[in-house]
Amino acid sequence: MPEGDSVWYAARRLDQALAGHTLIRSDFRVPRLATATLAGQVVTEVVPRGKHLLARTSGGLTVHTHLRMDGSWRVTPAAERVPDNYRIRLILANDAWQATGYQLGVVELLRTSAEDRVTGHLGPDLLGPDWDTDEAVRRLMQDSGRPIGEALLEQRNLAGIGNVYKSEVLFLHGVNPWMPAGDIADLPGLVERARTLLELNKARPRRSTTGSSRPGEESWVYGRRGRGCRRCGAAIRSQGQQDRVTYWCPGCQPG
Repeated sequence: MPEGDSVWYAARRLDQALAGHTLIRSDFRVPRLATATLAGQVVTEVVPRGKHLLARTSGGLTVHTHLRMDGSWRVTPAAERVPDNYRIRLILANDAWQATGYQLGVVELLRTSAEDRVTGHLGPDLLGPDWDTDEAVRRLMQDSGRPIGEALLEQRNLAGIGNVYKSEVLFLHGVNPWMPAGDIADLPGLVERARTLLELNKARPRRSTTGSSRPGEESWVYGRRGRGCRRCGAAIRSQGQQDRVTYWCPGCQPG
């Protein structure tokens, strides 16, 4: 499931393959951009912003993409044939590399000067140069009556946390997901713990919040409904919260 760390990792790979090179092919496979082309433009940089990817060009344009739940990018040598696949939404290629976007939830082309239209609403980026703990806490406190499990997913509060990190950081902090955000004594510590988790995982192709990369040992509670807590042995529970499924340990996160 793509979250802030996955997007950061994808941005780095795309930047390494595309930045500083002239595009010889841009194939937009979404109806409203079917005739658009960036061929001849230089990709200046590819940067992440929360869960958004921004590929900027020398022509003052930005390709804005969002992975949503199932999207991914694949970078391959330019000489390698891209298979016919209905899931492909975008191909960007230079003379050395090609980047293929699969099942991208958002694909749009906009002026770089207008990027705020798609990212201006976001809170501090957990993996970005604008990270500001105090501002993230301030925004969460404005949402103080909302369950913390929902407030952390609100990208206007802080950008980059998804359902996996929400469940994992609340477990590690010993906080019940339904506790109001304003009732948490150490809110700065909680958001800093979230940032640390994403920082530790951003350069890895496979995330782990436990420190173990062994299959089945990568998470504390996420995806472990009915299994014993790694700390106290209680059965991990899961329940719908807003439009997502939250995992928690009733022994370690009472309430």
